[in-house]
Amino acid sequence: MFKKAAVLVASCGALVSGCGTDLENENQEIVSNLIEAGFPASDIMEADGLVYVGRDAHVSLEASREMLQTGKETQEQYRTTNTVGTSVTKICINPTSGFNSYSRLSAGLDAAIQNYNQRGLRITMARGPTTGCTANITATTMSGAGGSAGFPSGGRPYGTINIGTGLQSYSADVNEHVITHELGHAIGFRHSDYYNRSISCGGAATNEGTAGVGAILIPGTPSTATVGGSIMNSCFRSTENGEFTSSDITALNYLY
Repeated sequence: MFKKAAVLVASCGALVSGCGTDLENENQEIVSNLIEAGFPASDIMEADGLVYVGRDAHVSLEASREMLQTGKETQEQYRTTNTVGTSVTKICINPTSGFNSYSRLSAGLDAAIQNYNQRGLRITMARGPTTGCTANITATTMSGAGGSAGFPSGGRPYGTINIGTGLQSYSADVNEHVITHELGHAIGFRHSDYYNRSISCGGAATNEGTAGVGAILIPGTPSTATVGGSIMNSCFRSTENGEFTSSDITALNYLY
């Protein structure tokens, strides 16, 4: 999730030499798989050697291949196939030393973990290092004021959330909001306004694209997004309170 007007800078550009042939080939396959799965090319971005959809959701090669596996309905990519399996009961979030050096990011992580644990879900989260972890997520930093993550693969949450160091200048609530949002991606949630990012981001209407894949309406939740209506809106405001909305809670209870 990137704050409106924030831009990722691609360190490798569009397959510039020096990024590594293996990485180039892998990213080309990921992009090809995403397009075949129904994502428009305009919604796919390469940055720092990684491939993203929706501006903040990293897609691994394994996850992109899962989208095309036969015998699975494509409408289940993010809501059934790409969710966290029942073997995962305790997800440990392990911040790097660099992450911990930013007081508001560190406090925001604690608050985000509490958000999930207050809901009585079948999965709990804990700040690492600790024991009893059945899955791990690394919390690290990136430039800018926003964040990025990815979707689950193989029944496990995505392994990294990247949180912008620029959030140190925002409120504790905004830090809580962004980290909760990125953890939401890591356990399988799409943007609530994926079909029209201008709802939360402003500017021209932009559809992240699904072509019938990867954006399954969770029963009991609204089919249309509103400003401030979900912690999973594409962009955040400086006035966010960091808490789940009623529709967020309904979605969490349905999935987990």
